[in-house]
Amino acid sequence: MPKSRVRKKPVYTPPSTRSAKRKVSPPWLAPTMVGCLVVGLAWIAVDYVTQSDMPGLSALGEWNLVCGFVLIVAGVVLATRWR
Repeated sequence: MPKSRVRKKPVYTPPSTRSAKRKVSPPWLAPTMVGCLVVGLAWIAVDYVTQSDMPGLSALGEWNLVCGFVLIVAGVVLATRWR
């Protein structure tokens, strides 16, 4: 009967278990995210309610929508970073 071959590979050893440190959001992230979302929504709402007749808003014209949506998008981007 033939002799069995000797294993040349070392035996598998699982990686050591290290405690994974949980990543925590910086303390400024949540208030900034909520602030951007609320201010962007309020900006667009005030623009529609006043029909751009407010002194500061009338200078921007149709760019008021862009400003509001940029703030909302910034809030959504910050929301993706929240842990």
